[in-house]
Amino acid sequence: MSISVLITDDQELVRAGFRVLIESATDLRVVGEAGDGATAVAAAASSRPDVILMDIRMPRLDGIEATRRILAACPGSRVIMLTTFGADEYVYRALRAGASGFLLKDLPPADLLNAIRVVAGGDALLAPAVTRRLIEEFASRPEPRSLDGLTEREREILGLIAQGLSNTEITQRLYLSMGTVKTHIGRLLTKLDARDRAQLVIAAYDAGLARRR
Repeated sequence: MSISVLITDDQELVRAGFRVLIESATDLRVVGEAGDGATAVAAAASSRPDVILMDIRMPRLDGIEATRRILAACPGSRVIMLTTFGADEYVYRALRAGASGFLLKDLPPADLLNAIRVVAGGDALLAPAVTRRLIEEFASRPEPRSLDGLTEREREILGLIAQGLSNTEITQRLYLSMGTVKTHIGRLLTKLDARDRAQLVIAAYDAGLARRR
């Protein structure tokens, strides 16, 4: 079954380039385009895409508010935020709004296709160094959140997720099996009412468990 993608960007040339790239992959298909945030909200409501490529800076309605509205109406969709800026001040707000990742538009084509697949599979784009750097940069004033319901092991794993460690790296760091780590992460997602790893990172910063370096 193919992964459906909605492309949102205020530049028609950018949208056209993304469409050609995505349609070159046999497991992906474009179900629509939008040139502004308001149109993106309407398009998402009608097409219910698996993944939405969302530009942050757009007319009528910016990508952050569009993401918030789309995910409220279509909780099954996933959003990848896109920007041409390597230090966009809106990144932390975008992840808080529910986005599952953040990418620069100049990334290699193969990486974009892989990002769509990763996000569609329920994971988040936290591995790229730029994502970790931006989360840390703009999370210095988090909103308070309690972690009282977590066990010490769950707190430990949450802290490692916030540092950008993969499941494999966590198993190696804590000498746990992959199954045990996945079980703990599943419990974290439930207890913290998080959509994915990106939301777990937000929770860690909100609670002061992770700080800028």
